[in-house]
Amino acid sequence: MPRSQEKKRAFKRLPKGPNGGVELLLIQSVDNLGRPGDIVEVKPGFANNYLIPQGLATVANEHHKRMIEKHRAKIRAQQEARLAGFREIADKINDESVTIESKANEEGVLYGSVGIAEIVGALRAKDLNVNNEHVLLDGQIKEHGLFPVVIRLHQDIENAELKVWVVPPAGEE
Repeated sequence: MPRSQEKKRAFKRLPKGPNGGVELLLIQSVDNLGRPGDIVEVKPGFANNYLIPQGLATVANEHHKRMIEKHRAKIRAQQEARLAGFREIADKINDESVTIESKANEEGVLYGSVGIAEIVGALRAKDLNVNNEHVLLDGQIKEHGLFPVVIRLHQDIENAELKVWVVPPAGEE
């Protein structure tokens, strides 16, 4: 069988959606498309060249649709438990402040700067599990003082605000 007919046959095997696209079941979250368990309709090229080869989606046949309906409650319970953990961390962060010591010159300008890595390290030292991606910092902190830093743990949770104190090392003024 010629190669062009094989490609056409591959496209015909994918189930068509009501709008003429390909119906897929998302395995992982895809930005601007959906979350795991969602049935989406995309163009055949996007399905065959990206979503299916990357393992982000699979064909939405009747068997998969039934399986998803059975497991939606389980998935929802796992997501709620995860969100509850994030809410708990956000509440702790709102009540918390961290102190970071850094040397500065006579004008109060730091020799280095305080960035996301230092803030995450200070939070982890207080047993708060936060990643670099969670910290929203405009630029870097380059002087002593108190700075509010926004911590965004999840898109469905209100942002937490952390108070970051940048002070001279102990014994220096």
